[in-house]
Amino acid sequence: MLKQERADFIRARLESLYPETPIPLDHGDPYTLLVAVLLSAQCTDVRVNKVTPALFDLADTPQTMAKVSVPAIQEIVRPCGLAPRKAKAIRDLSEILVREHGGEVPVDMEALEALPGVGHKTASVVMAQAFGVPAFPVDTHIHRLAQRWGLTKGKNVVQTEADLKKVFSRESWNKLHLQIIFYGREYCSARGCDGTVCEICQTCYPNRKNPVATKKS
Repeated sequence: MLKQERADFIRARLESLYPETPIPLDHGDPYTLLVAVLLSAQCTDVRVNKVTPALFDLADTPQTMAKVSVPAIQEIVRPCGLAPRKAKAIRDLSEILVREHGGEVPVDMEALEALPGVGHKTASVVMAQAFGVPAFPVDTHIHRLAQRWGLTKGKNVVQTEADLKKVFSRESWNKLHLQIIFYGREYCSARGCDGTVCEICQTCYPNRKNPVATKKS
């Protein structure tokens, strides 16, 4: 298969497997989604969803969160790991949202990326899932699958994102990044598949004999 043929097959197969793509992180609005995505760094969505109810009972708007002490936030988010850094980022970004954005999450990549604790991937998730703006958030899991499926030779998520945007239509990005995550968790995990086991890997590369090592910069 050529790269575009692989991409077309992958998109069709993922659409048949996951016609619906519910957002894995529980939230009620763009702000609570932003906080949940920030907490999900180096943490599972399941654990984040166990932590956020208590956090959002304490404060679920920038205005209320900006008044909560960092230690109080830290105590709640401790199970998510990196608690001191994440708690400070949540409090600081809440203050910035109130002071500079009228208490609203901005619908702007540059403004989102300027917030404490918010990198390109987090900003992309918020743009895609909160506002429906086409984006292709790429984490280490999508990076790994894209390499296994021959959709990128990039050694980092930046290059992988650019390569995926070239082979998939813009209108598919928001749904597709979730479909890839769902497939990776179910069939093509880091330990469950090495590039030779799952259906998509076998279909894209039927003659592949050796495991695929993920390239990282």
